[in-house]
Amino acid sequence: MPSKEQFSRYFNDLKSYFNVSADLEPQADTEASIRSGVSFKGSQLLILVFAIFVASLGLNTDNVAVIIGAMLISPLMGPIIGMGLGIGISDYVLLQRGLKNILMAVLGSIVASAVYFLISPQYEDGSQLLARTSPSIYDVFIALFGGGAGIVSLACKNKGQVLPGVAIATSLMPPLCTAGYGLATLQPHFFFGALYLFFTNMVFILFATWIGVKMMRFKPVVQKDEKKARRVQTVVTAIVTVTIGLSAYLTVNMIRSNIFMVNATQFVNKEMVFPNTQVLSHKEYMKDGRRYIDVTLIGEALPKDSLQLAMLHKLDSVGLGGTILTIKQGFSLGAAADDDKSVSQLYTVMQQEILQRQNRIDSLESVLALRSDFSDESSKLAPEVKVLFPQIKDIALSNMVLAGVSSSRNDTVNMVFVKADGGLTEEQRRKLVEYVGVRLHRDDVHVSVNPHLFPWPEQGDAVEEK
Repeated sequence: MPSKEQFSRYFNDLKSYFNVSADLEPQADTEASIRSGVSFKGSQLLILVFAIFVASLGLNTDNVAVIIGAMLISPLMGPIIGMGLGIGISDYVLLQRGLKNILMAVLGSIVASAVYFLISPQYEDGSQLLARTSPSIYDVFIALFGGGAGIVSLACKNKGQVLPGVAIATSLMPPLCTAGYGLATLQPHFFFGALYLFFTNMVFILFATWIGVKMMRFKPVVQKDEKKARRVQTVVTAIVTVTIGLSAYLTVNMIRSNIFMVNATQFVNKEMVFPNTQVLSHKEYMKDGRRYIDVTLIGEALPKDSLQLAMLHKLDSVGLGGTILTIKQGFSLGAAADDDKSVSQLYTVMQQEILQRQNRIDSLESVLALRSDFSDESSKLAPEVKVLFPQIKDIALSNMVLAGVSSSRNDTVNMVFVKADGGLTEEQRRKLVEYVGVRLHRDDVHVSVNPHLFPWPEQGDAVEEK
C-alpha cells in the first residue's frame, strides 16, 4: 500500500504529462497568430470562394477526396477561433470583427455554391455528405474536442498540422455547400438543416476556444464595462446550452428512428413470408412521431382482414405495437407507371419466378424422360432377349424409387424382371445384367427372376424365383 507521499508524487508525475505551460508561446504571439486569421478580405475571401467551388464539385461528383481537399483549402477556422479568443479575453472588438467576417464568409460560401449548383449538370441528392443535414450530439462532441485541439495547437510551440485536421473533422465546408444546393434547388430542408449543422459546429469550436483560453490563463483585456462583459458571456452560455439541448433531442430521435428501422425491417423479412406470395417492396419510416410500415405483396391474394389482424398481433409481440401497418396486394402497372423502382422490382421478381418454374419444369421433364425411356425399352429389347436368352419368356424394365423405412434415405434402382420357366444360372444373370447395362447405358442394373405374383401378360401361376 503506497503512502500518502508516494501517492502524491505519482499523481504529480502523471499531472506533469498533461502540463502544457512549458510548451506555451507568449500570449502576445498566440493572439497575433489568431488575429491574423480573423480577416476575410482580399486573398482570404477569394481562397474561400475557390474552396467552395472545389467542395461543390466534390459533392456533385460524390468524390470524398475532393471534398477533403476543399476543407484543407478553406480558411473558415480563423474567424471562429478569433471569436472564441475574443470572448475568453473579453476583447469585444475582436469578437465583433470575427462575427462580421464569419457572416461574410457564410454569405459568400452559400452564394458561390448556389451559383455553382444553378449552372451545374443535374444532381441527385444521394450523397451522404449532402444528405447529412441533421446535427446530433455526436457533432457537438466532435466540434468541442476538435476546437480544443485547435486552440491548444495555436497556443503551443509544437503546432504540427492540427488545424487542417480540425477543419476536416468538424465538417465546416460541406454544410455550407449543402445550404447553397438547397437554395439553388429551392429545398428548405437542405438549406436550413445544413445551416444549423454549420452553426452547431461553429458554436462549439468557439466554446472550446473560450474554455481553452480560460484554462491556459490568458490575461483578459482591461474592460471598462463589466456589465457588458457579463452580458456577453451570459448570451454565449445560453446559446451553447440551447444548442446542446436541441442536439441531444435530435440525437435521441435519431437513435429511436434507427432502432425502429432495424426492427421493422427484421419483422418484414421474418414474419411476412408466405408460400405463394412475395414481398415486392417495403418501406419503414417515422412521421410526426408516428411509426409506419408500408408493404406491397405480389402473388396469390391473401385474406385482407385476417392478414392485417395477424400481422398487427405479431407487431405487438415484437415490441412494435402502435405501428401503422399498410399492406397492399397485387400490382397495377398503370398506378405504378411513375414508380421506376417498383417496376424494376416487379420485373426482377417475375424474372426470378419464371426462371425457378422453368428450372422445375426442365427437372421434371428430365426425370420423366429418364423413367419412360427405361420402361419403354422393354418392348424393344424383347426380340433381342428372345434370341440371346431363349429360356426367358417375358421381360419388364422399371426405374424404381427405393424409400427407406427406418431412415430418411431415398434412392433409385434400375430393375429388370424376367420370367424364365427353368430359372437363370449365375452366369446367365451376369450376362443379362451386362447386356442391359450396355444396351441402355446404365451402370447399376438389378435382375429379379420369376418374382412372386408378378402380373405377367400371360395368365397362369407364377413360377417361384430360383
